[in-house]
Amino acid sequence: MPAESTPDPGIPAEPGPSGTDGPSGPTGASHPAGADGTRDASARRPGATGRRRKPRAKRRKALLAAAWTAAGVVVLGGTGVGYLYFKLNGNIKSVDIDQALGTDRPLNVDNGSQDILVLGSDTRSGTNRKLGGGTDDGSARSDTAMIVHVYQGHKKASVVSVPRDTLVDRPECTGTGGGVHAAASQVMFNSAYSTGGAACAVKTVESITGIRMDHYIEVDFSGFQRLVDDLGGVDITTGEDISDPDSHLRLKAGAHTLTGKQALGLVRTRHGVGDGSDLGRIQLQQAFMKALVKQVKDIGVLTSPKKLYDLADTATRTVTTDSDLGSVKNLASFASGLKGIGASKMDMVTMPVQYDRADANRVLVDKAKARLVWNALKNDEAIPAAATEGTATGEAKGVVRSS
Repeated sequence: MPAESTPDPGIPAEPGPSGTDGPSGPTGASHPAGADGTRDASARRPGATGRRRKPRAKRRKALLAAAWTAAGVVVLGGTGVGYLYFKLNGNIKSVDIDQALGTDRPLNVDNGSQDILVLGSDTRSGTNRKLGGGTDDGSARSDTAMIVHVYQGHKKASVVSVPRDTLVDRPECTGTGGGVHAAASQVMFNSAYSTGGAACAVKTVESITGIRMDHYIEVDFSGFQRLVDDLGGVDITTGEDISDPDSHLRLKAGAHTLTGKQALGLVRTRHGVGDGSDLGRIQLQQAFMKALVKQVKDIGVLTSPKKLYDLADTATRTVTTDSDLGSVKNLASFASGLKGIGASKMDMVTMPVQYDRADANRVLVDKAKARLVWNALKNDEAIPAAATEGTATGEAKGVVRSS
């Protein structure tokens, strides 16, 4: 499905003359949220056998809502020339997914839609180690995954979150680094990324869905935090108190403007809401993502050249993309095609799963209902309500909403 986008007229086809200094102006201020709150986080899902294992919160990765926002912000970042162009272009990291996967992939259906895999990497090195804790063992993990389907015409989108704890059959794949990794049965979904990087993650998603991914976008959580701060915070309202010592977040019920640190805590929160599962955390992430997209739509970045540049600089530093999007020009052109999709035009669901009664910390794909989701996306249709009826939810819906 080829990209359908309109290049931003502000992006030069060729780099312009150098010598342009960074713009100046007031920066956006972040606003700390309110007081501490307490909540009994010991709830367990009905029907589970044994005690739910205490999550390894230090290894949790921030939601890739930032990826969507980064794409939307990058389109603004191409309005400069010369120095700014080279600076932003040099920020972007890319990987050649197509070369690693070869031709053994789902059919590339040309119906005007696009499918993008958005992942979060959890490397323990650099700034991420300070934010996430843990040991720098040279590896990276992916604890958040979303399949973003942009419908023909680019006016609406469906976002399907894939739980990291889902047991799947991982296909044989050639990793991003070139090595071949054997297939494995009934392993956690997020093991695909830790095994073979972006290429194996894409291969696994394509195997599960039967849908070819047109693009790949990855975001790290240190960049996510900076992006929220550059935006001046994100406005949300909590319907109940949230208290989770693992994610270091305490919020009283009510309206808040979250700083980057608080937003990172919110999207990592697991035991502080719902049934304490990863599914509840996904519901928080989806609600926050809508608030984040709304914030980008509403903020007047064009009134402040300094804020505009800061957002573009952070966004391009935050993402790793497939090689087709690996430049300011291409990423901005892609993002330009997404500008018309607001929060109200985003349908967000979780891949249909059921709790694994043999292991309270795992979920299993509800294959019949998941098929309804994948068939709808293949046909560029809305996901039917029946696809998620009676599936595991996490019981955290409505805890967070846009202010």
